[in-house]
Amino acid sequence: MSEKMELTIGHLYPDLLNLYGDRGNIRCMVKRLNWRGIGATVKEIKINDKIDFSELDIVLLGGGSDREQKLVCEKLSEIQKDFKEYVENDGVVIAICGGYQLLGSYYQMGDEKIEGLHLVDLYTIQGEGRLIGNITIQSDIIEMPITGFENHGGRTYINDTKPLGKVVTGYGNTDEKGYEGIVYKNVIGTYLHGPLLPKNPQLTDYILKKALEKKYDREVVLKELDDRHEIRANQYAQTRG
Repeated sequence: MSEKMELTIGHLYPDLLNLYGDRGNIRCMVKRLNWRGIGATVKEIKINDKIDFSELDIVLLGGGSDREQKLVCEKLSEIQKDFKEYVENDGVVIAICGGYQLLGSYYQMGDEKIEGLHLVDLYTIQGEGRLIGNITIQSDIIEMPITGFENHGGRTYINDTKPLGKVVTGYGNTDEKGYEGIVYKNVIGTYLHGPLLPKNPQLTDYILKKALEKKYDREVVLKELDDRHEIRANQYAQTRG
């Protein structure tokens, strides 16, 4: 009898961090698991809830306004040690826009500095004007280009951290149009909204595979899915850069 696999996805503070359809990323992961006969449980963690990272196989930290980021960061500082341990033990994290900025050391907004979580070696400085538009990047972790929508005033400097990909069209981490996002262990940070995952099936499967292999401590081969619609959406998004 084959082993029944399942994953638990923790959605951190969806009441505060859910800009541009970030909740759609959760739905996408659940669907792609269920289509393969893999169970999925979603835990929505509100601002005053206690977090037990040992129960979570994937953590989604979405985007929010600067005000909401500040509220969340004050709360997250209380569990920074546990979150750091989860990351260093290869826990899977998807951090988008505001959530991506929170991974780093700080976010400098004029005279105000928001202390980050110090999970990844990066920092963000608010620049003049916003970087807005469709974006496509090419990553070396998957074959298919990654597409999405960016809208951020922060410029994120990733030091020697590996970028998620090289910008093909759009801005990315800064207005220098070089690289976008980061990959650190099993953490992916990115400015791409949209939501990100429905039109990037290879990236979704990369994340799910990492989580399954971490949980079950063995190589996992995911069943192929019919991704014609997802691929078409990805290709169409690339033309809108």
